[in-house]
Amino acid sequence: MEIYIILGIIAVIIIWFIYTWNKFIYLKRRIDRSKSLIDVYLKNRFDLIPNLVECCKGYSNYEKNTLTEITKLRKSYELDNDEKSGEKLNEHYKKLIALVENYPELKASENFLNLQKNLEKVESEIAASRRIYVNDITRYNTLTKSIPSNIVAALFGYKELPYPVLETEEVNIKF
Repeated sequence: MEIYIILGIIAVIIIWFIYTWNKFIYLKRRIDRSKSLIDVYLKNRFDLIPNLVECCKGYSNYEKNTLTEITKLRKSYELDNDEKSGEKLNEHYKKLIALVENYPELKASENFLNLQKNLEKVESEIAASRRIYVNDITRYNTLTKSIPSNIVAALFGYKELPYPVLETEEVNIKF
């Protein structure tokens, strides 16, 4: 009889161990998927930038420097996928959005209005994806620190993950 109790306890421990290990794997995959989703939306925004630049060119002759710099940074980022280029691109992108306020006829352009709608949608998707990503990291980190799942985390080297930190301010597109 005692052997069955011992075997039952061992079976429960093994089942819990497998369940917890699978939960770590599941959360790691969710985090990877969330991060790649952010990258997809950033790429969508990235792909809209040339259209926005072209749309604004005719209205902003004296701001050509900003438009040229955005184009140059976009190419640099595309080739190197450098984080600093991405941050600079984001800064110039914000300047471009601010320049639009000076051109009421541009704001009324149908092409620009379509771009505006698309950019607002992409920005909203980026924000939602980041919230999901941070939520997934929170769930994972909680599991790595909670008792008794921290035992599985320690055995298999699951360490707490850092939260993403944005170096530059978020872009809020409001026209």
